Amino acid sequence: MAAEYNWVLVLGAVLSLMAATLHVVAIIMGPSGYRLFGAGERFVRAAEKGKIHPPLITLGIALVLVSWAAYALSGAGIIRPLPLLRPTLVGVTLVYLVRGLIGPFFLAGTGRTIQFIAVSSAVCTLFGLVHLVGVIQIGA
Repeated sequence: MAAEYNWVLVLGAVLSLMAATLHVVAIIMGPSGYRLFGAGERFVRAAEKGKIHPPLITLGIALVLVSWAAYALSGAGIIRPLPLLRPTLVGVTLVYLVRGLIGPFFLAGTGRTIQFIAVSSAVCTLFGLVHLVGVIQIGA
């Protein structure tokens, strides 16, 4: 008998891994990558000066996204259950939804482009909705 997986959470994991990959690509590209992906001008200038905090912050975000993907895969039944699985999946879902729906109000005037704010907020909302469906399906 074939194992039954929660394919919506598998999709959520793939989306988080894609976002993590884009963050790593930005690090590899350096200042032009940060600019391309819509980072604030102060962040880009810091990268241009060789400051360590732009790649460290970006790597930190990528690692968080990878951990979220692992939790989604765990909730999907692909990997073994991780500690605090259900509350973590609910938290991930809430972070994505809050960032997507309320984030634009907090990002206005931070130096990020309007395009970055709009696109990243729409993406986070989509990711949050995918996770929400998956979380509902597992009864979290």
